[in-house]
Amino acid sequence: MPETVLTQAIRDQIVRIGRADIMVGIPSYRNAATIGHVVRAAQAGLVQYFPDLRPVLVNADAGSPDGTQRVVAETEPPDYVERILLVRPTNRLERVALTYPEVEGIGGKGAALRTIFEMAAALDVKALVVVDSDLRSIVPEWIELLAGPILKGGYDYVTPLYSRYKFDGTITNTVTYPLTRALYGHRIRQPIGGDFGVSGDLVRHYLALDDWDDDTSKFGIDIWMTTSAMTGGFAVCQARLGSKVHDPKDPGADLGPMFRQVVGTILRLAVRNADRWLPIHGSHDVPAYGFERLADPPPLEVDPIRLLNEFKGGSLTMAATWAEMLDPATLATIMELAGEAGALAEAAERAGVIEAVGPGSSTDRMADALAAFHFPDDLWARAIYDLVLAAARAPENLERNVAALVPIYFGRVGSFVIENRRVTTEAAEERVERQAREFELLKPYLVERWPKATAATLAGSAASGPADPTS
Repeated sequence: MPETVLTQAIRDQIVRIGRADIMVGIPSYRNAATIGHVVRAAQAGLVQYFPDLRPVLVNADAGSPDGTQRVVAETEPPDYVERILLVRPTNRLERVALTYPEVEGIGGKGAALRTIFEMAAALDVKALVVVDSDLRSIVPEWIELLAGPILKGGYDYVTPLYSRYKFDGTITNTVTYPLTRALYGHRIRQPIGGDFGVSGDLVRHYLALDDWDDDTSKFGIDIWMTTSAMTGGFAVCQARLGSKVHDPKDPGADLGPMFRQVVGTILRLAVRNADRWLPIHGSHDVPAYGFERLADPPPLEVDPIRLLNEFKGGSLTMAATWAEMLDPATLATIMELAGEAGALAEAAERAGVIEAVGPGSSTDRMADALAAFHFPDDLWARAIYDLVLAAARAPENLERNVAALVPIYFGRVGSFVIENRRVTTEAAEERVERQAREFELLKPYLVERWPKATAATLAGSAASGPADPTS
């Protein structure tokens, strides 16, 4: 872990505040339109549910040019919140808005959280809650749901349970949930959820770890936190937060960089923690806190034709890399599927499907034109396990291999959209669970091949010999 990133100005703020019992951290960049609501909800949650604790709210911003920090400063002050809630807290709510420092020249969500972690440790907080700055569905109760299990139940890490639209959260649904579940045996449904609670003990554990890298300073931070909590033996639970309404992304248009950072991190951690997951068979439920909420999350439009075209394009430009990182049988089937995807997408475009649809109906209409396409669960699980093996076999090629996986991921997501175009979100969730079970059933595929994958790396390390102490 890098040395402290806290500037003198931030350290002065810590000295001014002294100590705190509970902190809410809000990382942000260009969120002026939404962060005011998040700050109001967080302040209200601190006052309403934890009136006897010493609270602090910290906004760690990346230097937004849209006035995000100004919105935080101008949002109704804490005494206004006290008046509308008719609660008189014991301690004054402190607010801090700052521009976070980069970590070794790298900025991003992880760098913002690094600042929040260091502040939480310096203030000796018992519970830290972090929420996204683009939330439209946050309510004051979220603060209690994320901090309550820590302060009242002895848990160290609280992950969110959301009601999400069936096409939202594709990186979670296709990679981080099934792979985390199969490797480490915890059924954590949202391992990169963005809104979470952390105990003071776990914050200090994070700061003591020495495996922080560039991706961890960006979008790799969430899966790093979840994995580090599990492998560190900390108590984990989930909190039922209801519907998450935020700024969703079309996977084919927006999620490529995030995919590479998240998947790159989960692969590095899998290699590093092999001794933890190799003996694990099956999985177990993770306790859930709070009442189950019946929510109807807003729909998300996805372009499945674009996803299939990207899959086909990858088979043309990245075939050599695919051949290095995939098992020959997996490669052959994926190449065949990519050809089918390209042919179906081309036929849909010739038929004018894209031009014939308008907002609100485009996903279903495009998916109808691609109904013959199917990317099997077991094939996707083997592809991901092949990538884990490749990360062990040739760690120097990890970033290249993850980038080459992106078109295959697009093909898998396109298949999911097509197959679930006419089903409810609840029914689509059952298919996510089916895929996760397939990852568990096929884990022996990974375990049996692991010794061979690591043998080359170990041989290379032995051949290089010990470092020359005089060099």
